[in-house]
Amino acid sequence: MKFMKLGSKPDAFLADGKSVRYISAELSTDIAISVGEVKFFLHKFPLLSKSYRMQKLVLKANEENSHEINLVDFPGGPKAFEICAKFCYGMTVTLNAYNVVAARCAAQYLEMTEDVDRGNLIFKIEVFLNSSIFRSWKDSIIVLQTSRSLLPWSDDLKIVGRCVDSIASRTSIDPANVDWSYTYNRKLASEDRVLEEGIKFPERMKSVPKDWWIEDLCELDIDLFKRAIVAVRSKGRMDANVIGEALRTYAVRWLPDSVDALVSDANQFRNKSLLENLIALLPSDVNSCSCSFLLKLLKVATLMGTDGLPREQLVERVGLKLHEASVIDLLIPSRAPESTKYDVELVKCLLEQYLLHGNYGRDRGVKNNEVGNGIILLEHDSLLNVGKLIDGYLVEIAHDPNLPQSSFIELSQSIPDSGRPIHDTLYRAIDVYLKEHPSLTKSERKRLCGLMDVKKLTMEASVDAAQNERLPLRVVVQVLYFEQARGAQALHNTPRDTSCSTTTNTDEECEKMTAGSCRKLEKEMGCVKIEDGEVKKNRRLAKKSSRNSRSGVQLLPSRSRRIFDKLWPVGKGHGGQKSSETSGSSQSPTSLVPVDNKSSGSSSRHRRHSIS
Repeated sequence: MKFMKLGSKPDAFLADGKSVRYISAELSTDIAISVGEVKFFLHKFPLLSKSYRMQKLVLKANEENSHEINLVDFPGGPKAFEICAKFCYGMTVTLNAYNVVAARCAAQYLEMTEDVDRGNLIFKIEVFLNSSIFRSWKDSIIVLQTSRSLLPWSDDLKIVGRCVDSIASRTSIDPANVDWSYTYNRKLASEDRVLEEGIKFPERMKSVPKDWWIEDLCELDIDLFKRAIVAVRSKGRMDANVIGEALRTYAVRWLPDSVDALVSDANQFRNKSLLENLIALLPSDVNSCSCSFLLKLLKVATLMGTDGLPREQLVERVGLKLHEASVIDLLIPSRAPESTKYDVELVKCLLEQYLLHGNYGRDRGVKNNEVGNGIILLEHDSLLNVGKLIDGYLVEIAHDPNLPQSSFIELSQSIPDSGRPIHDTLYRAIDVYLKEHPSLTKSERKRLCGLMDVKKLTMEASVDAAQNERLPLRVVVQVLYFEQARGAQALHNTPRDTSCSTTTNTDEECEKMTAGSCRKLEKEMGCVKIEDGEVKKNRRLAKKSSRNSRSGVQLLPSRSRRIFDKLWPVGKGHGGQKSSETSGSSQSPTSLVPVDNKSSGSSSRHRRHSIS
C-alpha cells in the first residue's frame, strides 16, 4: 500500500475522554471548534494561515463575540478534521488509501487552496492521488470503496470517476503484462489446472486468467460495482462471457442463500436493488451468462416478488438457454398464496419462451439441407435436452400432494412428440403422482396415464409397468400387448436363408398389422367389465391353466394372466378357431398365453408352413 508523510513536528494532540481533543502547548488555546460530537481546542493563527473558510468563520465569530465555531456536515468527521488541523500545525501526518479521500474532502470544505498558501493540503493530496493511488490496483479499489461514504463530495471532486477509469484501464491490459497482486480464490480454469500439474505453456499469459480482476471488484458496493463494470465494457476489450462471470461472482458474494435472509425486512430493499442492477448489467450476448446463474436470479426475483420488466427480461433470457438448465435449477419455491411447493407456472412460462424462440410449436423432421442441416441437428438435440429436463422436473413436482392434476398434464403436454422419444421418465413421473395422490378417480387416472405412449417404453420400463398395481388395467394390457408385438416383430425380422423364405413383410406392413391388431384389441377391451366375481373366477382359471402351461408363461405376473384370460377365453369351442386366426400374425398376444393342445398343434403346423 502506498503512503505519504506530511509535516515534521511531533504529534501534540491529546484527548480528554472521547469528546474532547486539545493541543499541548505553552500558549493557551483561543478557539473551540465542534465537529460532530468532538470539540477541538486550538489556536486561531495556524488555522487561518492555511484555511480560507476558517478565516471567514473566525471573522464572523469575532463579530458575535464568540470563541466557538460549529462545523456542520463536515465531510470525514472528526478524524478528517484532525488531519487538516495537524497539517496546519506542521505536525506529522500519514496519508494512505484509507484516509486520503476523507482528507481531500475535508481540505476542500476548509478551502485549503494554493490561493491561501503555496503547497497547501489540496495540492499535496492531488499529487499523492495521481502519482501513487491511481497507479496502484489495490489502492484504487480501496479508495473507490471508501469514497462511497463521502458522497457527494467524492463524486464532485471526481475521485470516483478517476478511480473507475483507472480500474477499467487496468482490466483491459494484456494479462501477460499483469505484474501486480490481485485476489483469485475461485476454481482454476482447465488451462490453469494443467499448469499447476506441471505442464508448462510457452506463453506466460496462460498463468494469468482473463478474469483476474473480478474478485477485487466484487468487494465494491453495488452502485460502485455497476459504474466499474460499465466502464470496463466501454473500453470494448473485454469478452462478454468474462463480464457474465463477474456478475455471477458478485451475485454469489452478496446474494444470501437463505430464503429468510433474502426476504427479511432489514435486507429486502438492498437485495432488490442489487438484483435489479445485476439484471440491468447483463450483456446482450445470449452465451455470456450460464442458464444456472440466470435461474438463480429468477429464483431471487420470484421470492422477492419482483415483477415488471426485470422479471420479463430474465424469463426471456432463460427461455433461450433452457436446454442448458438442470432439474435442481428449476425447483423454484412458490410464494403465497400459492399452495404448491414449487412455482410450476413459472416453468410453463420458461418452456413457452423456449418453444417460441425455437419455433418448436410443430414437430419438424431433420431434412438434408446443405445450408441448415447442422443447425437443425443442434436444435433437435436442444429439444431432446429440454424434453429430458421437463420429464425430470415432473418427477420432482409429482411428490407434491398439492399439485393439481391439470398443472401436471399441461406441463407434460407442452413438450412436442419429437422432444420425447422415450417415455420412461414420464412413466416414472406418472407413477410417483399416482402414488402421492391415491384418491384419484378412475377417469382421472385414465387421463393421467393417457399422457404416456406405451410403445415408447423401454424393456425395463415395460416390465415394471406390467406389474404396477397403480396403473389402470387398460394401460397394463396395452403394455403387455405392445411388448409381445415388439418381440414378435423382432423375431419376424431375424435374418434367414433366402432360399427357405417364401414371403417377407416390410416394416410398413408390420406397422399396419400392429395398428389393426391394436384397434381390434381396443374394441374387445371396450366390452370388458371387471367385477369382483369375475376377478375371482379368472384367478381360478389362471391357476388351472398354469398347471398345463409351458415355463414361459411363468414370467407373466398373476394380474397380467388374469387380464389375458379375460380378453382371450380358453375353450374347446373357440380355441382352435382363435389360434388359426391369430397365429398368422406375428403381433398376436395369444402366443403369450397357451391354449389347448389342438390349438398349439395347429399354430405349430402353420408356422412350419410359413417358413418352408
